[in-house]
Amino acid sequence: MDRSCASSDPECPVARAIAVLQEKWVLHIVHTLLDGPRGFNELGREVGGCNPTTLAQRLARLEELGLVARTDRPVGSSRSGYALTASGEALSDVIEAIQTWSLHHLHAGGPPVRPPKPAGRPTTDDVRPRATGDEAPRVEPLQVEPLSAG
Repeated sequence: MDRSCASSDPECPVARAIAVLQEKWVLHIVHTLLDGPRGFNELGREVGGCNPTTLAQRLARLEELGLVARTDRPVGSSRSGYALTASGEALSDVIEAIQTWSLHHLHAGGPPVRPPKPAGRPTTDDVRPRATGDEAPRVEPLQVEPLSAG
């Protein structure tokens, strides 16, 4: 691999790929579509946490780049679905490399890593019952420390 180009150089292939893949939700969308075509709502549920406007924007961008294509849905349905193109499918090696890296470098059995939740929308993690009298005391969420280099 040629590491001689600077990541700020727009002609650097790594910088160009990072510019696309670093956009929030892109890798989640690709990862989900690697299992096959999905309708918009199904994709939104499986990706989890991505609002419909952002999902539509990311899908439009991935379509523009030739990574995702709209698919025909069953007869009688006016809805379209989305599937990876051959270029999108080629990202399976990237997803697999991320998975392998995660298995080797992130603590197994640690707290699950979740996509960031949309601002202003409470989740069940935000709602904690208040202890009154004989009830169990409130348990604070686990604080995760960054992994050490060695």
